[in-house]
Parts: sequence; C-alpha cells; structure tokens
Amino acid sequence: MHDSHKLKYSIHPGSDKMYQDLKKLYWWPNMKAIITEFIGKCLACSRVKAECQKPSGLQVQQEIPMWKWEIITMDFVTKLPKTSNGHDKIWVIADRLTKSAHFIPTRETDGMETLIRFWQSLQNAFDFVKGWERHLPFVEFSYNNSYHDSIKAAPFEALYGQKCRSPVCWAKVGDVQLTGPEIIHETTEKIVQIRQRLQAARDRQRSYANVRRKPLEFQVGDRVMLRVSP
Repeated sequence: MHDSHKLKYSIHPGSDKMYQDLKKLYWWPNMKAIITEFIGKCLACSRVKAECQKPSGLQVQQEIPMWKWEIITMDFVTKLPKTSNGHDKIWVIADRLTKSAHFIPTRETDGMETLIRFWQSLQNAFDFVKGWERHLPFVEFSYNNSYHDSIKAAPFEALYGQKCRSPVCWAKVGDVQLTGPEIIHETTEKIVQIRQRLQAARDRQRSYANVRRKPLEFQVGDRVMLRVSP
C-alpha cells in the first residue's frame, strides 16, 4: 500500500482511485476498508484536503464531447514555491472526454502570449531541473494512469486501450496487435463506452447535487453579488 500511495509513480491517490487500481492486481480481506483507513492516516493527504462548500442554484452541465481532445479545459495551480528556473505555477490542460491531462510549469508573470507559445510547442514546454517541477512528469503520469470514477477507467486506458506499467505492476503482459480498421473500430467502441459512462456519472452527480440546492432564476436587469475570488 505504501508503494501504491507514496511512490513518485503514485503520488497520493484517493482511497477510491487506489482501491480500483490495486484490486486488479491484489486481493486481501477487507481490502477497501483497509485502504481507506491507510489513506485516512496519511498526513500529506490530510494537509491538502480541500474544504467543500455548498453552491447555490441547480447544477448546469456541459455537453459531453464526441471525440478525444475535441474540447479541453485549462486551469492553473498557483502560489507554489519558486524553482531554480523561476517557475511558480502549473498550467493544467485536460481533455474533457478521456480526462487525460498535461501539467506544464509556468510563471505567475507569464502573459497570454507566452502561454499560447507553450501550447503551440507542447513537446518543448517541459524543462525540469530542480524543485517541484522535477516531479511534474510523475504527477502527470499518476493522474493519467489512475482510475477515474466518471469513465470507470484510467485516462491512459481511454486513450490507448490499456494502462501503462509502473513499479506496482511490472510483470510482462501479452500485447494485442491491432492494425488498420481494427484500431479504428476498437477506438470508436471505446469512445462510445466512455461517453455512456460519463453520461451515467453526470446524471448521478446531478441528482445528488440538486438535492441540496435550490433553483435560482434571474431577470434581465437584476443586480447580484459576484464572488470573484476563492
């Protein structure tokens, strides 16, 4: 459990992610409860646990993308210790369908033009020397190789049909060789399956969320208070 939670290739997944990943490789009595208890005692996880607040208004959801990397989301992790290269921010770019993501070290002072250049030359954007940015590839690997409940798989499985090997499971497995139309057929089937799983997860999430919310309706000209910072 220590290796699956704290190695550089794991980087502290939540209890559900860790259980879903481990149950394919191992089994022991009360496995899920023991994993939950183990993570509950992790000081690193306890320190960074986010505070949850109940938002107002019924949940509004976007359309599910039709294909991989058709629609992306971008976000930033800020206020990080400055590295020797001057990086103090992480730019997170994620695919809304497969949940796969890229993590790019940037600077608070970088303007939009700099970020656009990063996006256009993503393959050259990674510059890891010292500090937290050296661990960013491990964070990205862990995120993309870990189980996501909304798609019932890891993003690597959604993209490539299987998870990547890690020290947790380094045994050799048989590779299925697919070519031509077979690849297209299998990829299309995988996307259909992922979209169905996403829709089921969204319906379940919306039904849970709206129980504790109340609908809000506004008219043109209404004045409201806008919260612009966390």
